[in-house]
Amino acid sequence: MAPTAILAQQHMEEFTKVLEQFGIKCELLLGGMSTKKRREILEKLKNGEIDVLIGTHALLVEDVEFKNLGLVVTDEQHRFGVRQRACIASKGLNPDVLVMTATPIPRTLALILYGDLDISIIDELPPNRKKIETYPVMKNMERRIEEFIRSNVAKGRQAYIVCPLVEENEEFENFKSAIELAEKYQASIFPEFKVAYLHGKMKQKEKDEIMQKFKDGEIQILVSTTVIEVGVNVPNANIMVVQNAEHFGLAQLHQLRGRVGRGEYQSYCILIYEGKGKNTKERMKIMKETDNGFIVAEKDLELRGSGEFFGTRQHRTSRI
Repeated sequence: MAPTAILAQQHMEEFTKVLEQFGIKCELLLGGMSTKKRREILEKLKNGEIDVLIGTHALLVEDVEFKNLGLVVTDEQHRFGVRQRACIASKGLNPDVLVMTATPIPRTLALILYGDLDISIIDELPPNRKKIETYPVMKNMERRIEEFIRSNVAKGRQAYIVCPLVEENEEFENFKSAIELAEKYQASIFPEFKVAYLHGKMKQKEKDEIMQKFKDGEIQILVSTTVIEVGVNVPNANIMVVQNAEHFGLAQLHQLRGRVGRGEYQSYCILIYEGKGKNTKERMKIMKETDNGFIVAEKDLELRGSGEFFGTRQHRTSRI
């Protein structure tokens, strides 16, 4: 189970490549499928004709029945609620459960500390990957950042710019919005490059088309909301700029940083923030000093609290 259609499709491609040669049948279940196709998949699943089912939240629907569910894997588990993770596991008779994430939420980390979850850590980067340089900077550095983006894109690289809003909002007038920033970039700041925007309100087909063009190098600068937090793999992209970084959680910032540094090029994560509060400064310092997801998660636990072991709250406070 993966949180986005893009990520589920990537898993489907990889699983099929590896497992089909052994006669293991994989299938993909997504929310936007036709009724006929969905009914066909559910019938095969119930009869045991599908060995591995990959999907999004669509797997949680009541009529999704497995013949004999033995293993549940939840990818990017921090994107799912406690009840959702329990729901998928309840579709089998005590199946083995594997939850995966680069940054465990506070509640998960606490369950590990109390021994209710075993832990396995992959602590090495894949071959030829370089450490991502992280720079928290104040808003007055924007001109320098734009020049830095220009010099890298001119060399053939690509950049992500993440905004907290889809469109401008009077209530949050200091927040950057993806649509307005993309239009400004294309018209006056980076007219020599192809700029596009991406957000969760777009139709799935439109989102997939934009991501494919970005992957293919037809788009150099992608301005997006956090919809690109997971399931996006573009090795040529080496710059991640997060606008209004003080309004994102630590786990989210770490996940966004993980969208770059996926190729051989030196990559950079620039966190543009406002505010001089102790909590904001502490969080920016954590992001600068470590790229270890578990250390980030431990600090998240320290700042937010553990949440409820027997309830559904995933952290104690909302100070972040």
